[in-house]
Amino acid sequence: MQLFVGLGNPGGKYARNRHNIGFMAVDRIAADHGFGPWKAKFQGQLCEGLLDGDKVLLLKPETYMNRSGQAVGEAMRFYKLKPGDVTVFHDELDLAPGKLRVKQGGGHAGHNGLRSLHAHIGDDYRRVRLGIGHPGHKDRVSGYVLHDFARADEDWLDDLLRGISDGAPHLAAGDGGRFMNAVALRTAPPRSSTSPQKAPDKAGQPAPAPKPDTEADARNPLQKLVDRFR
Repeated sequence: MQLFVGLGNPGGKYARNRHNIGFMAVDRIAADHGFGPWKAKFQGQLCEGLLDGDKVLLLKPETYMNRSGQAVGEAMRFYKLKPGDVTVFHDELDLAPGKLRVKQGGGHAGHNGLRSLHAHIGDDYRRVRLGIGHPGHKDRVSGYVLHDFARADEDWLDDLLRGISDGAPHLAAGDGGRFMNAVALRTAPPRSSTSPQKAPDKAGQPAPAPKPDTEADARNPLQKLVDRFR
């Protein structure tokens, strides 16, 4: 059994915030893979289902971001899970919008949700870092992450979430490479090779030889001599 955790803040006013992209990721997995209904449990919302035969729990802590570890810790103790059984989806300022990276263990880099997880379950859990970009200055970070995604972000955001859902069974199977490939097929699909062919460039081809003049010269020798001195 595995536990997939999406990080975010509860309530409608936060639903489309950049900080809530973790909630969005697990919501998409639940919807696309036929998970059971969300139920209030472990200070959060929990649902369960199967990904290629593997039982997976999805959890959205409702303790607000900076206390996310409380809900995750409760769920882990109840199901007797280890940190290695946990995958956390969270926003990442240090990745460009739409980019994604998978990481096992490591520091929290100042992320309040990860900081809380470190305090409650340690640091040996897997993270799926979801790029939202950086506002350019640390003083603007709080307002940036607690602001809704712009309308211009909707296309890449939808592609990213669809890719995460497509690759979720690979992630549950422990195959991070195939998971990343599934995401890439949505966010950076290969270009089609069926584009019209350009006409060949004839500049380098030799010019056609002039046609020979086949008209017979009907002048007699005297006329030819006279014509030379005209």
